Amino acid sequence: MVTPADIAREAVLEARQLHKHFAAARTGWRRRAASVRAVDGVNLRLMAGEVLALVGESGSGKSTLALALLGLEKPSAGRVLFRGCDMAGTSARDWRQLRRQIQMIFQDPYESLNPTMRVEQIVREPLEVHDLAVDQGRICAALEEVGLRPAVDFLRRYPSELSGGQRQRVAIAAALVLEPAVLLADEPVSMLDVSVRAEILNLLSELSRQRGMAIALITHDLAAAACIADRLAVMYLGRIVERGPARAVIENPQHPYTRALVQAAQAMGAPLAGEAVWASQQNGCRFYNRCPLALARCAEADPGAVEVGPEHCAACWLVGANAQGAPREL
Repeated sequence: MVTPADIAREAVLEARQLHKHFAAARTGWRRRAASVRAVDGVNLRLMAGEVLALVGESGSGKSTLALALLGLEKPSAGRVLFRGCDMAGTSARDWRQLRRQIQMIFQDPYESLNPTMRVEQIVREPLEVHDLAVDQGRICAALEEVGLRPAVDFLRRYPSELSGGQRQRVAIAAALVLEPAVLLADEPVSMLDVSVRAEILNLLSELSRQRGMAIALITHDLAAAACIADRLAVMYLGRIVERGPARAVIENPQHPYTRALVQAAQAMGAPLAGEAVWASQQNGCRFYNRCPLALARCAEADPGAVEVGPEHCAACWLVGANAQGAPREL
């Protein structure tokens, strides 16, 4: 779902018709193995200096998409571009160099940090891996930039001596020390106490503005995304079903799934009705079995994405040009 406004700007990181399918268990004797379409034709553009929140329930394909963008999962089809250069066929050595520019922080700081290493070693390690000059001043600067001040008070500590919020700040510092252009943050606050979640989210927002860094925030928490995101992309069973400016998507959701997420967030995390199930042989909208507004047409064909507002588009038979029977792919 690429808009004219996107085309006018060069994306730092981009997915074009990206697919990642996994073979599932066989469905019966001598039957062909089914395919799980974790990512199924995603178009996404991440711009410098913006926070893009990729939102959806667990199992929607968000983390798989992030791993494909980072080169840790090989796409089944489609393209990943960094600064306009196609990464297809990139050697392992070149990907290693590229990861200096694309860094990732993970959900659980208790698991992502080596418990036998001190903070100084954790932040130094990326520099050593990429054969860069190890400068304690650079390590201290990264720690202080993420709010661990004074840095010298943290250098000799082990992760077990830090709070959950401090551990996540160390993980962010270890990514920042390489001065990346892109930061992929996979559920970075879901394992933290409520009291420190806002602090980490605000930190990510400040880093994006101050460094001009592109950040993709991967989350199931729409409220967290609303705090810092410039744009939202709503993902459901491998597809982007709605995308646009964060305020427009939250205040005027067009896709029924987005509306359900907004209502669930307003109800303090109430679960959505029904279960996300999609068969590989199904041709219709993936949200069909849970949608309260579903039409017969929704079961027959997957709707194309159409523009519903400035830089705001949705993939639903009930919105925009689709509702007038004239779907137009963006």
